[in-house]
Amino acid sequence: MTRARDPASPLRSTSAGVGKQAKPAAYSPARSMLPSRRMVGSVMSRSRRLGAELLPDGACAFRVWAPDAEFVELVLGDSPGRVLRLEPEGDGYHYGEWPDIAPGTRYRFRLPGGLLLPDPASRWQPDGVHGPSALVDPNFEWHDDDWTGLSLDHYVLYELHVGTFTDAGTFDAIIPRLDSLRDLGVTAIELMPVAQFPGARNWGYDGVFPFAVQNTYGGPDGLRRLVDACHDRGLAVVLDVVYNHLGPEGNCLAAYGPYFTDRYRTPWGVALNFDGACADAVRRYYIENALYWVTDFHIDALRLDAVHAIVDTSAYPFLEELAAAVHARARELGRQVYLFSESDANDPRLVLPPERGGVGLDALWSDDFHHALHALLTGERDGYYVDFGRIDDLATAFEAPFVYAGRYSAFRKRRHGRPAHGVTGAQVVVFAQNHDQVGNRARGERLAILVPPPALRLAAGVVLLSPSVPLLFMGEEYGETAPFPYFVSHSDPALLEMVRRGRQAEFGWRAHPPDPADEAVFRSAILNPSLADQPGHRELRALYRELLRARRETPALARLDRDRQEVLVAGESVLVSRRWHEDSHALAVFHFGSASASVGLALPAGLWRKRLDSEDRAWGGAGSPAPATIVADGTATATVPLAGDAFVLYVREPAPSS
Repeated sequence: MTRARDPASPLRSTSAGVGKQAKPAAYSPARSMLPSRRMVGSVMSRSRRLGAELLPDGACAFRVWAPDAEFVELVLGDSPGRVLRLEPEGDGYHYGEWPDIAPGTRYRFRLPGGLLLPDPASRWQPDGVHGPSALVDPNFEWHDDDWTGLSLDHYVLYELHVGTFTDAGTFDAIIPRLDSLRDLGVTAIELMPVAQFPGARNWGYDGVFPFAVQNTYGGPDGLRRLVDACHDRGLAVVLDVVYNHLGPEGNCLAAYGPYFTDRYRTPWGVALNFDGACADAVRRYYIENALYWVTDFHIDALRLDAVHAIVDTSAYPFLEELAAAVHARARELGRQVYLFSESDANDPRLVLPPERGGVGLDALWSDDFHHALHALLTGERDGYYVDFGRIDDLATAFEAPFVYAGRYSAFRKRRHGRPAHGVTGAQVVVFAQNHDQVGNRARGERLAILVPPPALRLAAGVVLLSPSVPLLFMGEEYGETAPFPYFVSHSDPALLEMVRRGRQAEFGWRAHPPDPADEAVFRSAILNPSLADQPGHRELRALYRELLRARRETPALARLDRDRQEVLVAGESVLVSRRWHEDSHALAVFHFGSASASVGLALPAGLWRKRLDSEDRAWGGAGSPAPATIVADGTATATVPLAGDAFVLYVREPAPSS
């Protein structure tokens, strides 16, 4: 192992042959304040982790990958004399230890040429992306020893943005609202990315230090307190992570090594190097990041952002290697840990097991479900909505994850997707709103602004009575009206201007999207939870709560079994979904259209009792024409009248014995 060097002897280069980067004559490495302790022969490391790790004996281990650097030095604090020349380990890694060092100590790495940079695997950037890294205390008093996680079919996701969910915009400020979410029927919160980004206002997808928890949100301890509080209430925690790109400001990884490749590009900039020269180290970096969240923060699932933007032509894809590593760690920990994937490729191989030619992820988001529902509710046909708008599209989304499973897409001008044979309902996440579908509108309008209350109730019924894992976007359960526009707080004026121009170009000069850098735009997105107690909003939240109760307590709805369902379309505006499990049968009828309608149903014999009706006055409706019960003999057709933009749920009771 290596420790700091003797202050009486100059620091020497020990990386001959590792890199040939010349040292400028003007650069003179500082001397160390502590004596040298070198292992004879090869470097022996007590830690295998990247970045900085405090060890039980009070020392701290430092490891960094810099394959082209002749040497790497650790510089502690602001003192020019607290310097350690790291030892080369091979494969481009440099390692060293410093004794008797306290949590919170700031540090940087110095590369040849005198460039001082934060740790690429920094766990904490207390002064932001341009400041030094800091040591994180690994000790935390967890109270979740008995927590093993939830099965996928028990997940009810609630996506939230830490900065706008509360006025304070911190992890700790979320904790007092967890009981309300649990009472609603939510079983898992999904945090938008919390990796350190520039400034204090950002969606999180501009993160540049994937291991560091955003300082303005409360840092590592704040996140650990939130996860612990969630587990105490039986709530799982999903963390959104970005493994397809890094943000533009404060991104220092390229200075250390070939993390990026110019062979591919993403919509957000240069692509990460998962399949080129030196890709093994880049893969290690991101796999270790995933294991860090699962192990050190007890995170229950990771949502992988835009995996379709990860280009990887290798025989053993990064995503498959990632899934294997995370699932192996979950087994070691005795917990259920999942990987959710966001992808617009409509490729079921993401969630098929490797032995069936798949990647082995656990669940995927279904954008097609959202698009089919949104187009019916709003009548919008711009952009990708041009491919949707028929009731048959939503029926297909109920029966299979993808509407486009090899069909021709007018939006893409080609065939898109492939059939999802073998994909279960528990492997599909559906939603009426999420951060993308709200925030990527020009002005970030929520569904509550776009459609009237009956359509909001209908949307809730479609999502929560579907045979898939439902996701709610923060505030939708009570009809939050605050927009969720795009916002940033970059410090570079030129970069801000590029962002403004990019948004304007994306939406056209007639849309006038708000200025992403304006703090008022960010503040407009902060939720107003007091709405939940106001007329109209209060009733909507009560409907969400009752829908989730019905979903939980009715076996036919609780089992996400696509093989035990029947989906029918009546005319151009009515979707009928019948599901069953053993003796439990449920029937949901959804009507899209402002005028009243009726539908004829040939039902299995029994007494069908109305369980929920979106037009009941209890939910803010005007009263429903649907009957309270339907007596079916298995042959005759029952006619059910329906209000406009409404749904009704019936549950069958056993037929009376003769």
